Amino acid sequence: MELIEAIKIRHSVRNFSDEPVAQEIIDGLKSLAEQYNQAAGLHIQIITDDPEAFTKGMAHYGKFSGVRNYIALVGGKTGDLEEKLGYFGEKIALSLTQQDIQFCWVGLTFSKKTNRVEVRKGEKYVGVICFGHGTSRGISHKIKALAEVMEAENAPQWFLDGVDAALLAPTAMNQQKFKFILRQGDKVELAKAGHGFFSDVDLGIVKYHFEIGAGRPVEWV
Repeated sequence: MELIEAIKIRHSVRNFSDEPVAQEIIDGLKSLAEQYNQAAGLHIQIITDDPEAFTKGMAHYGKFSGVRNYIALVGGKTGDLEEKLGYFGEKIALSLTQQDIQFCWVGLTFSKKTNRVEVRKGEKYVGVICFGHGTSRGISHKIKALAEVMEAENAPQWFLDGVDAALLAPTAMNQQKFKFILRQGDKVELAKAGHGFFSDVDLGIVKYHFEIGAGRPVEWV
């Protein structure tokens, strides 16, 4: 499955069956995490068979069930940590969609005290991506119009395709608080609206989606 197809069929799933995820898939995730950790100075971890993180401290929205596996988003406390975790976390997550495994980004609805994640001194534990065999494939949600999230004159097709793909990205509470601005020389600026919860993580996620949709190298400013 091509990444652009994975973007189109991906939906957030919060309820999972007892069917285990194949070991080769787990091994592949760990390999990707190691690769991205080295490339970006992160400490992303793949945790399996740990249901306790989703049985305590649950928030009042987005209830989960059957969660046993998740990707822990951890890294050194730098100014761009959340954006990097969003970008590389979504790279790992979309590889799951390509293998018919469902996932969901999670910020508040889990306990950081009851799981097996290693957080070293100077690091921050930002959130998780739970994954497994969903009891459904999720459903589509309303998305904004292109004009609401872009600013460009005579936008080229690659730019429009990139924004289209970004609109299919998961964002906190599905708010899609971002805007793509086409600058001189085909440079692209990604701006966020406000400083809400997970907004920087969202930027990393939608940036990766935009690059896939654009189908070409993107020069960010």
